Amino acid sequence: MLLRKDDIQARTITEDGRIFLEKAARDGLETVWDRYEAQRPQCGFCELGLSCRNCSMGPCRIDPFGEGPQRGVCGADADIIVARNLGRMIAAGSASHSDHGRDLVEVLRKVGEGRAPGYAIRSPEKLKKVAAEFGISPDGKTPEALAVELAHAMEEEFGTRKKALTFLNRVPEKRRAVWEKLGITPRGIDRETSEMMHRTHMGVDNDWQSLLLHGLRNALSDGWGGSLIATEVSDILFGIPQPVSSEVNLGVLKHDQVNIILHGHNPIVSEMIFEAAQDPELLALASHKGAAGINLAGLCCTGNELLMRRGIPMAGNHLMTELALSTGLVDMMLVDYQCIMPALGEIATCYHTLMVSTSDKAKYPHMVHHEFHPETAQQKARELVRQAVENFTRRIPAKILTPPNAPTKMMAGFSVEAIVAALGGSATPLIDAIKSGAVQGAVGVVGCNNPKIRHDYGHVTLTQRLIQNDILVVDTGCAAVAHAKAGLKVPEAAGQAGPGLQKVCTALGIPPVLHMGSCVDNVRILDLAAALAKTLGTDISDLPLAAAAPEWYSEKAVSIACYAVASGVFTVLGTPPPIFGSPKIVKLLTEDIHGLLGASFAVEPDPEKAATLIVEHIRRKRKALGL
Repeated sequence: MLLRKDDIQARTITEDGRIFLEKAARDGLETVWDRYEAQRPQCGFCELGLSCRNCSMGPCRIDPFGEGPQRGVCGADADIIVARNLGRMIAAGSASHSDHGRDLVEVLRKVGEGRAPGYAIRSPEKLKKVAAEFGISPDGKTPEALAVELAHAMEEEFGTRKKALTFLNRVPEKRRAVWEKLGITPRGIDRETSEMMHRTHMGVDNDWQSLLLHGLRNALSDGWGGSLIATEVSDILFGIPQPVSSEVNLGVLKHDQVNIILHGHNPIVSEMIFEAAQDPELLALASHKGAAGINLAGLCCTGNELLMRRGIPMAGNHLMTELALSTGLVDMMLVDYQCIMPALGEIATCYHTLMVSTSDKAKYPHMVHHEFHPETAQQKARELVRQAVENFTRRIPAKILTPPNAPTKMMAGFSVEAIVAALGGSATPLIDAIKSGAVQGAVGVVGCNNPKIRHDYGHVTLTQRLIQNDILVVDTGCAAVAHAKAGLKVPEAAGQAGPGLQKVCTALGIPPVLHMGSCVDNVRILDLAAALAKTLGTDISDLPLAAAAPEWYSEKAVSIACYAVASGVFTVLGTPPPIFGSPKIVKLLTEDIHGLLGASFAVEPDPEKAATLIVEHIRRKRKALGL
């Protein structure tokens, strides 16, 4: 299987991506891009959101040209079917991030109960702060006792509450009033997801507007509930991220070291692997096997979690996972859950790589399954690192290609606390910079990779245009890795920014693009926006802010985008969501919803045009504020 140079260039803008796409083709590997091409043309009914298989009277579809069926067997029209499908995407995305949060709360409780050896409370101050938000006094309590009490309170957030989630106290009053008026205040995390699934069952909610409103409520239960819990508990258990220097791209894989890649989203596993990789006995074993050390590298958001707190390098983002294996240098890849392609296990069989799945809720073909539980995680991590070290001697020299490109330098770890600290202890300098015009506004550029879009092109092009217009960019997830590979996450990158932003970044010693974490950490961006709005006595929707997901693909991204807009943030999507089969829904989400929420969606696949939309939006917001 050979790829023409033009085909490779069309797939990715990254140097390491091009090198290893060619290597994968030589090795006869089928990658995500190949499988995408094999699926084309993709189902037009599905792309428009006009197919329904919610019951066995179907599957049904609506003819978008009006020449075929206009109603499903049950009588649902295009508007109902599109709204149902979108609602179920939101529910799945919300459930995914919120269940991640639940996993972390369970670990927090077990740490407090003394049943999670190896784990610890690394930020007792944040534990006290969050406990106080839940009305729990730390007086006379050990950190462990406080952790148990907070965990129990957080577990209650997943069930039914009479009025609202606890973390809504962080939201400006004006925004909460908007939600109250629309009836979309999130009451319980699991409650809203369960209700969304109920409403979309045949014969329940058949009003497309009502379905969409509950979809927003469901998304808010994720953003201000499950995801925010996940972020806060991660900080309590593993430490609040602080600025850290590291490296990124496939060049971080070492020919002379045991390479272990950590892939997925949950730091519960990766933190234990990190500890095991420092063990003197295992390091001595690696030396005995001829390795110069044990090298950990991240992929996707598990990597981002360790990057922020431990400084481990990043091998790549979502579309680089198969190409990382094609180097022939990966001795073990450990996965937990989310964004892990089931093709990885089969691809690894072409090399010596040990593929290990670790979550009790996520198994994959051609992978060995070793479940991690807090009670035994420390021991399990040591066992797996030992296996990786043993596997170092089984590399297949003929299949190895050491990445010829040097790793790119980067900075990460800009939690809200770290940003405030960099500003001198308060958000006032940032507000002053926005008022003066040195910083025109801020944009969260987030989200996945999608083979429908040239790899990393959407992220990098949009972000370059924004910083050139003196707009500060904050990012998470796969977008953060794309920006880092493009050299945008070092202080020197301020030279690519407009004069105002350049001056601010130079004074603070920060990049013009700030890494705020994994995709679940999008809530850090919301948290910062809410704090700024409260400081100014206004609503989030009044601020010169925006969000963009240029290359999104997942249901989680749908939930994230919906809670961003519901929170008052104009959001631009680079790939079209499956709603265009209903002109009414398109009009509501891109126009009419602004009158309800002070924010709306836009869909623009061209990142140059998306940048223009965002710059114009920020200028309008500045003008409305009299800036």
